Amino acid sequence: MKGECLCGEVAFEIDGGLPNLYQCHCSLCRKATGAKANAATFVSEEHFRWLSGQSSISSFQKPTGYRSDFCSACGSPVPNRLRNTELVWVPAGLLDEATSARVAVHLHLASAAEWEQEADDCIRLAGGPDSLKSLHDALQ
Repeated sequence: MKGECLCGEVAFEIDGGLPNLYQCHCSLCRKATGAKANAATFVSEEHFRWLSGQSSISSFQKPTGYRSDFCSACGSPVPNRLRNTELVWVPAGLLDEATSARVAVHLHLASAAEWEQEADDCIRLAGGPDSLKSLHDALQ
């Protein structure tokens, strides 16, 4: 399975099956991604291979040990080695191919954002914001 950042500068490959995913809802992951949760997986370093762009990776680390690696060109979070282990943290959104892996664990729900909960009447659209306008026009 291959993956890459938004601009394609940083690319990687994973051999073998992809483990199930987790979503972390902590405030650090929300700030790093701008989303309600950070979907990712861990793979063994022996099954992970960089294809390009390692020199384009920048890193930010807090004194607590939290680390965020990202493409210096487009800002996408990119894989990084998990502290002193042989595991590589891989953001799920970078994967190019369809996978049967599913979110199996939600982490740090106690610190999830209050706005994360959807309203009962939340509208779900197959397209982007422009399809919301079409729906709005149709309802009037």
